[in-house]
Amino acid sequence: MPDRPGRPDQNRRDQTRAGDTPRKPRQKRRGPAGAGPTGSGPTGTGPTGTPDSPKRKANPLANPGRRVSKPPRPAQSTERSDSPAAKPKADAKPTGKPDRKPDQKPDQNHAKPAPKARGSKYPASQAKSKPKPAKQPKPAQPAPTEPAPVAPMADGTPQGLFFAAPPGLEPTLEAEARALGFADVIAEPGGVAANGDWSEVWRANLMLRGAGRVLVRLGSFRAMHVAQLDKRARRFPWDLYLRPDVPIKVEATCKRSKIYHAGAAVQRVETAITETLGVPIDAEATLRLMIRIEDDLCTVSLDSSGEPLHKRGYKEFVGKAAMRESMAALFLRDCGFYGREPLLDPMCGSGTFPLEAASIAAGLLPGATRRFAFEDLAGFDAEAYAAFRRRITPEATDPDPGFRAYGSDRDAGAIRGASANAERAGLSHLCQFTQHSVSDLQRPEGPPGLVMINPPYGGRIGNKKMLYALYAALGRKLTEDFSGWRVGIVTTDVSLIRPMGIKFPPPGPPVAHGGLKVRLWQAQL
Repeated sequence: MPDRPGRPDQNRRDQTRAGDTPRKPRQKRRGPAGAGPTGSGPTGTGPTGTPDSPKRKANPLANPGRRVSKPPRPAQSTERSDSPAAKPKADAKPTGKPDRKPDQKPDQNHAKPAPKARGSKYPASQAKSKPKPAKQPKPAQPAPTEPAPVAPMADGTPQGLFFAAPPGLEPTLEAEARALGFADVIAEPGGVAANGDWSEVWRANLMLRGAGRVLVRLGSFRAMHVAQLDKRARRFPWDLYLRPDVPIKVEATCKRSKIYHAGAAVQRVETAITETLGVPIDAEATLRLMIRIEDDLCTVSLDSSGEPLHKRGYKEFVGKAAMRESMAALFLRDCGFYGREPLLDPMCGSGTFPLEAASIAAGLLPGATRRFAFEDLAGFDAEAYAAFRRRITPEATDPDPGFRAYGSDRDAGAIRGASANAERAGLSHLCQFTQHSVSDLQRPEGPPGLVMINPPYGGRIGNKKMLYALYAALGRKLTEDFSGWRVGIVTTDVSLIRPMGIKFPPPGPPVAHGGLKVRLWQAQL
């Protein structure tokens, strides 16, 4: 049978079938085309393979029915094979791209080219480079030692004091602390820092009107993780301050520290105190221990006040949205009130402003009728404290003859509660409370003084839109009948101030009060 065109290997197959020539076993192809015993790639070792032969893909058109190995392409030629199946088409257009260079392994007989210097086209041996200076050995550093805690003095002297204040009123509290003679007074966010011994702690709780609490710094230490916090908390001298029979409450805050879980910090400190000293833990305890971890520095402080200092001990009736006495005292100081002029509050509620003004005028200590948490500390000397109170308590004197506190409200229950509070405080002879509305407000006889008002804001009580008429009526009454008086109004929004028709200078800073931001507006009538 004649050979078919395009099948040059037909004779070889016929001979194999006739048995003239034994058929060689077919070898498996390994790797890419051209690699193997008869390949022409870099690893070919067959009779026609050379290390320099380029790779070549198999042409499936050469034998559609069977895959056979193709003769290798000569290494010295870059043209394609003369095989009919491998010849390119006549009308094929050149792509303009050079053939891809095969990956060639360098001949072992040829030497490798010398490496070039970085940034130079010459070998490294010819490149000019500056000799590198020899590295100097680093001096031996001492091993880091574990920092010891900042322990208190042997007698438990405080490391520092902090008087808490509402944010925005820190400068006012700083002025009060300086006036009372405290040392190293400086305003900080949230209060005022100072220095002093335990007698200064007693004096701050008894005399500061604007402070909410008096915190005592006991010591500090570094803590990078809770295990280290537990270890150093057990080394802290708790016995200088705490008593095993007085329960405490532990609170913690973490800021910019590796210890970020406040609950874990509280648990470690509570465990350290109970296991080393046996102090019981109670969530309702009045004695609070505060842990502040900031920048991995743990500061231990103690709340020496117990209940907040705005609780003077005499105010049992509290009206709706009442202002704290400590904040009222700071607002009065901002208005320049020192107990030598009359004070009027046409919306007095439970009588916070009139009672605080009367206490200032009478020279009473704001904490004279209450108890403090420092009385339950270890080493507290009750006799020394009693002698100290007698020494700083001013003698009973008559207030300035020009002072008188007036309060009014349209609510009869508020007037009864304010009068009862004045009786308990022993200030009923300096306060006068009457029931009437703002439209019936009368100017008191005597010299001009200060009108201090904490009116409704509309945020928690009443509708804000309905308050515009109330503010407008109050403004007309003050403008017509209170010429020469000063006015101070604590409110939230400038839209409530505009209907009053009074030209107010820019108000004071915003102060947090009952979840709202209030400002003090002052003007001369």
